[in-house]
Amino acid sequence: MINRDLNPDYLNSFLDYSITILNKSPNSIKEYNYDLINFLKFIKIEFKLTDEKDYSKINVNDLSLDVIKKITLEDIHKYISYMATELRSKPATRARKVSTIRIFFKYLSQKAKLIDFNPAQNLETPKLGKRIPKYLSLDESKKLLEVARQ
Repeated sequence: MINRDLNPDYLNSFLDYSITILNKSPNSIKEYNYDLINFLKFIKIEFKLTDEKDYSKINVNDLSLDVIKKITLEDIHKYISYMATELRSKPATRARKVSTIRIFFKYLSQKAKLIDFNPAQNLETPKLGKRIPKYLSLDESKKLLEVARQ
């Protein structure tokens, strides 16, 4: 369950939009909230709006739209770099977070018209490595067939 009291109003508006208009599932909404809260915590640290280094103790519900309006594509790239280097996030995880950030800023700039410029407009998704299929060995195939017959 999301504690909406911990969110800034514009984030709650985005979540409401995602539920009602985009018809996103409760799990998607929960992930959007998680991703954006962590991004906003990074922004507070990056913009030196807090001395707290422990992410779990950073509060973002006081982060104003004036701060959001100052976020640039470079700031978003720093966040993605932080996820890759410090958090060791996999490319698929970073891609999901990039998608969330892109949708969020599109909402703020085009739908809600709360900001004039979308800093994520040219944000690219991290390149995902190609997954090589795993094949069963002959023995594994035989065992699978045996189990299926039972």
